[in-house]
Amino acid sequence: MEQHRTRPPQPGSRRGTPLPPQTGRGGSGMSRPVRVPAGERGPAAGRGTAPGPRGAAARGASGPRRPAPPWVAAVRRMPNPRLTGLGSGLFCGAVMFALACLDQLLLGASLAVYGVLFLPVCALTAVWVRRGDLGTAPVVAPIAFAFGLLPVADGGGGLGGRVMGLVTALATQAGWLYGGTLVAGVIVTVRKIRLMTRRAAQRRAQASRPATTAPRRRPA
Repeated sequence: MEQHRTRPPQPGSRRGTPLPPQTGRGGSGMSRPVRVPAGERGPAAGRGTAPGPRGAAARGASGPRRPAPPWVAAVRRMPNPRLTGLGSGLFCGAVMFALACLDQLLLGASLAVYGVLFLPVCALTAVWVRRGDLGTAPVVAPIAFAFGLLPVADGGGGLGGRVMGLVTALATQAGWLYGGTLVAGVIVTVRKIRLMTRRAAQRRAQASRPATTAPRRRPA
């Protein structure tokens, strides 16, 4: 039987065989990697980058934060519902009517106490109304104030006496009415400014991002 001769593979004859790295210009031979002892490697040797001022600033920024004051923690623990425009009106009116009834039973219909209690109710209404209905808080506050005056307003018998007592109470307690409405307006304005600032920052961040292009397909 005849045996076929096989040629031994020659070095560099196969395609795709990597060639040994060469030295730069003016040198000859292959470059040998220099090994650095493990003990002499610094913290930045494993990463290949030297620590710069940006890394130090990042480490300083991510340091331990100072604890928040106790009143801030107490505010964060409070309930934070989100009321619609109608819900904020019902909340403010119902709370003022309930406080007026308690004022009638415990303090003998004190209009001064009723006016003082109107301020925190207006603040809560402005804080709890949702972002889309911020403009309703200063509107529902005067309506709730007038509705809550029904149990504490002095009036004679009949509907006419009640109406006259309500008008008199509104005239004498107009300062509390304006004050509560002003508190609601200031809180709503601050929330609106913060919302607009946040949206503007988001738009700037989206505009600063580079546009991503789809990768080109290689021809088959």
